[in-house]
Amino acid sequence: MRSKSSLYWCCQLGGWLFYGLTMVFFAFIFDNKTNDILYPRIAITILVGLVFTHILRELLVGLNLRPPIIKQKWLLLTVVVLSIIVLFNLANSAVVEWSKKYDPKIKVSVEKRFLYNLILDSPLILVWFSAYYIWHYVELGSKTEIQKARLESLVKELELKTIKSHINPHFIFNALNSIRALVDENPERARTAITALSNILRSSMQAEKLETVPFERELNIVKDYLALEHIRFEDRLRIEYDIDEDTLDQPVPPMMLQTLVENAIKHGIGKQKGGGLVRVISDYRDNNHELIVQNTGQMSAESATSDGFGISSTRNRLKLLFGGKATFAITNTQNDMVEAKVKMPVQEFHV
Repeated sequence: MRSKSSLYWCCQLGGWLFYGLTMVFFAFIFDNKTNDILYPRIAITILVGLVFTHILRELLVGLNLRPPIIKQKWLLLTVVVLSIIVLFNLANSAVVEWSKKYDPKIKVSVEKRFLYNLILDSPLILVWFSAYYIWHYVELGSKTEIQKARLESLVKELELKTIKSHINPHFIFNALNSIRALVDENPERARTAITALSNILRSSMQAEKLETVPFERELNIVKDYLALEHIRFEDRLRIEYDIDEDTLDQPVPPMMLQTLVENAIKHGIGKQKGGGLVRVISDYRDNNHELIVQNTGQMSAESATSDGFGISSTRNRLKLLFGGKATFAITNTQNDMVEAKVKMPVQEFHV
């Protein structure tokens, strides 16, 4: 508040001083009126102007007449401004008369002086008012842009958290179902599965705090998940990794790869009587980080045209984090495989 008040007074004093210097300059250039009346008259106008423009400002603040103005207050604003103009010129004329700062040879009545001032000096108040309003409109626009940016950032954060809050329970329920199948028939494997699940949950809880994580960290979660699923599927599940080690430090959305792998297990391997293959590929291509999950099987025409939660959440997260720079597609390939492919812009790292 103090800085705004200081700025206001700097502008207020600077503006009226500029007016005074301008009047002196034009007096020298055009009329050469360097008599004893010129400087006192300019000083009177400046002092009276300072007082009444400050009163105008207090009225604008007190009556809530600063931008933006609602339609019902335009009449009140007009009355306030016109009243200040009239009072400013009355006061200016009265002070000149009281101090006798006029040429006795061409003395005019106070009424005539008021009319002259009303014509010649009223624009001073109008210029001040215009500058004041322009300043506040610019400030209002800046605040609006800042608030808009903050709102967009908040919406983005909330959307990401909402997506994550759906991903984690979805994953947990599937993992618990896998463990439940082992409890009676193989308690030892169930204990191993619980340990693997504990590792995955610990990693996912840490990832919840971040918008992106290094790909290596995401890959470790997926390896724990696939190890857990391998206990359930046994020989029906084959796993392959084709990972370019240079991609391990690239940022990826947390739990995104795990979601794609989970879909591959649920909609691909889980529906194949003889099981199948899940292949995870990470490489650089065309200045993009290309992340691919392949699984045995084929999508039906209906599945290809409808997005489940895993697919829609992947699209939404990529859009929120990378805008139009990232792409996602899931297609059938010619070798009886389904391929989910994510392309993200490569992040450059400088040492």
